[in-house]
Parts: sequence; structure tokens; C-alpha cells
Amino acid sequence: MTGLDPDNWDDLRRLGHRMIDDMVDRLATLRDGPVWRPMPAAVRAALHEPLPTGPTAPEKLYEHFRERIVPYATGNTHPGFMGWVHGGGTGVGMLAELLAGGLNANCGGRDHAPVEIERAVIGWAARIMGFPDETTGLLVTGSSMANMIAVVTASRAVPDGLALRREGVGGRRLVGYAAATAHGCIARAFDLTGLGTDALRVLPVDADHRMDLAALRAAIAADRAAGLEPFIVIGTAGTVDTGAIDDLDGIADIAAREGLWFHVDGAFGALAMLSPALRSSLRGLERADSLAFDFHKWAQVPYDAGCILVRTPGRQAAAFAQSLAYLSREDRGLAGNAPWFCDLGPDLSRGFRALKVWMTLGTYGTDRMGLMVDECCAVAGHLARRVDAEPLLERLAPVGLNIVCFRVRVPGVDLDWLNGELVKDLHESGAAAPSTTTVAGVRAIRAAIVNHRTVAADADAMIDALLRLLAERLEAVAG
Repeated sequence: MTGLDPDNWDDLRRLGHRMIDDMVDRLATLRDGPVWRPMPAAVRAALHEPLPTGPTAPEKLYEHFRERIVPYATGNTHPGFMGWVHGGGTGVGMLAELLAGGLNANCGGRDHAPVEIERAVIGWAARIMGFPDETTGLLVTGSSMANMIAVVTASRAVPDGLALRREGVGGRRLVGYAAATAHGCIARAFDLTGLGTDALRVLPVDADHRMDLAALRAAIAADRAAGLEPFIVIGTAGTVDTGAIDDLDGIADIAAREGLWFHVDGAFGALAMLSPALRSSLRGLERADSLAFDFHKWAQVPYDAGCILVRTPGRQAAAFAQSLAYLSREDRGLAGNAPWFCDLGPDLSRGFRALKVWMTLGTYGTDRMGLMVDECCAVAGHLARRVDAEPLLERLAPVGLNIVCFRVRVPGVDLDWLNGELVKDLHESGAAAPSTTTVAGVRAIRAAIVNHRTVAADADAMIDALLRLLAERLEAVAG
């Protein structure tokens, strides 16, 4: 019999020590390199080697990793990365991934410590968000999956909703509500769960990019009059474009009055609950029936680590649990410790995501994490003031949390084209990596301050580089 353990464990130990040293050195010297760099065609081609049929020394594979992968990563660990609301990770989280990989635990269920750690983390999450102690939940890939689980759970919570598990959703005319600023994964959840995107009513927003509550009330009334069945309203805590927070308390009032499930997509914004200074802006979040958010964003846990919380015990299990002989629960032994996490979502095979969350929160504590959130928002405020002070720059939206949307404004130029090109120039320069979005029909440069390493000087460096690149473009056009 041929196993897969090494012939010499000391060789593996030495390689492991080298890997850890190299990755710690990388984290310690991030500022010395570019945020991102384009991948040369030769390197890209080298990553697509033929399927290996024979062995390769792990030392050689590690060299390939160092030469072909590390230099061309996304860059979100770098303090100059300000795009797409990606967290920066931590060294502790990196080491937790190593430990979790060593245990190789399946957290779909059964009686073992990794399951208890996930239960503990869900309990911590509930306390952070102001949910009751009996809240259920689980860790998932991200808010896209968490939002989908919420939509499924809410649809099964309607009268006779459990029949939908047998009969499908085609016999019910269920409809839900979200603002035009809601993340695209909300519509996708309606699509993939069989409700259909037409069942999601997309509502207008006010001048602050928040859901129009009068439009919500009118849409619910119109749908009821048409014989449809409203079942869920989805508020957003931290919209993907501008970081706006819907009036969650107002939505909660309407949902309670209308008998609707109130869900909050708090992918990154919900973690502002860590900050005593910002918590009041999320008033009403604690009233939600369910909440989706990501630990891998503002909590700086390594990807991936999303979370779904459901206020009322039994709702998730009613939507997802199965009774199968090969998953029978026992009163003792390894098959004990019910209920299992596979009863609360679609996945039976589930990795030990909870360890990196547990170690990150345990290492830093919620007080320090809250200060980090405040510091990110302070950097965003500094960036907004810098934008406002520059004659060639124009801010396009209020800064509610940590996202600044602005553009370069030069007379006589196609501004949508120019701003898009300048962002690509910034990326390729290695100086900074913001993203783009559209605000009120206008192409915007979007800087999301989520990385705990980003400071005011990094925001200034991005603006300085942007203005330098703009001058180079204008000079080229003039010449």
C-alpha cells in the first residue's frame, strides 16, 4: 500500500518553516512593493501546465508559488488597495488557516471540537449584532450564500411554507422588496431559488441613497391588491456603491406591520456594530429576522468567512434539515451532538472556517476591532476632504461610512472614459487600487477603506498618483 505521508517528516517541517517565514516577511514589507502588477503572458501560460501524472517535489512547487503566484496576487493585503471592499487579513488569521488545514475537520456535523468553536463564533456574532442568545446561524463562503440562505428561510416561514420544499415555489406568487442600491446577489438569490427576479421589487432611493420607504409601502399595497404574496423586505447596511445605510428601523416598523420577514444584507457595514461611535447609524439592525455579513471584510479574517444569523430558532432547520439514514444522529458517540450545521444550510461538507474567526476575534478583542473600524472611517473622511480641496476632483456621494466616490472633472473630455482609464492607469502603476462604480448615472472612482493597514498617507498617495497620471494624459493629448 502506498500512502501519501512524506518519507522524511523533517524535510516537510523545514519547508513549512520556510513558508511561514516567507509569508510573515511578505506581510511585514507590503509597503515596499506595488499594490498590484499585471501578469506577463509567459507567467500566465506557465500556470497552465499539463496534468501531472508523476510526482513533483513540494520544494519545487513552492518555488513556482513564490515566482508565479505571490507577485501577481489581488493585492488586497496591501495598504494601497481600496477596491471592492476586500479585507486585508492578518498574520494570526493566516496561521489559523494552517492549523485548520492540519485538522482537516468536516464541520457539517458530528460531535467534535471544531463544531463547538463554530457554535461559539455564532454566539459571538449574535452578541455583536444585538441578536438574542438563542439565535441560530452558520459560517458560509460569503454574503452571497448567506443572503440566499436568508431568502430560502424566509420563503419557508410563510403560511404553509414548508410545502414549498415538496411542491416547489411555482404555485405561490411570493414577492420581496429591496432598494435599487442592493447588492446584485439579492436578485441572484431570487433567481437561483426559483422565485424569479421578477418577484423582487426594486425600489427607488432618496438623495442619501437609502431605500424610499414611501415607495416600499406603496409597492406592498399594490402587490396585495393584485393578489400577490409579499414575504420579505431586504434592507442594506452599507451599500456596495456608496456605503449608505438604509433606514433599518423604519423598514423594521413596516415589516412588523405588514407581517413580512425583515432581512438585512450587512456584508461589510454590519460590522460597524463593533464601533460605539457608529452603532447608532445601524439602529434597527438588531430587529432583523435574519442578517448576512462577512467576517472577511471589516473583521479582517482571511477569505472566505461569511455569516448568516437567524433570530428565531427552528426556522433554518425547517428550511434545510433532512432525515437521511446515513446522517442519523445518535445520543452519544461521534454521531451525536445534534443539531448539526448541515441542517441549517445547503452544505454537508463544510470546512473549519470558524477557527480563523475565533482566533482573530480572540487575539484582538471587539474593542480594538471597533477602533480599527473607526480608523478606516477616519481615513475615508480624510480622503473626502482631500477630494473636496482639489479643483480637478469632484465628490459624487456623501460619505456615510468608509466609501468615497468621486471623479476627475476636466472640461471638454469624455469623463466616463477618462475616469475609467485613470483607474486602470492607477492599477498598472502599482501605486493604488481603487475600483469604479456608477453614481447617479456617472462613472465614479470608488475608494473603499477596509484594510486595517491603510492610513491617511495612503489615501494622499492615491490622490497624488491620480493627479500625476491625469497630468500625463492631458499632456499627451495636448502634444
